[in-house]
Amino acid sequence: MKRLQLTALLEREGDGYVSLCPELDVASQGANVEEALANLREAVELLLESASPSEIERRFHPEVIVSRFEATYA
Repeated sequence: MKRLQLTALLEREGDGYVSLCPELDVASQGANVEEALANLREAVELLLESASPSEIERRFHPEVIVSRFEATYA
């Protein structure tokens, strides 16, 4: 069984959370952080199980950098 280390970005939206895996451009949502992450994992695993190797290769962008920065505005 193959394994990938992936990134999950979660953002509060309304009463729930949106989750995104930027390496594969897959998104999901949930009522709380744990549910949003579990739903994202399930969506990614379904993609990896059903997509052809060429589609996975086309979608997979392994060099994701997550950083924070400060912006100034008036």
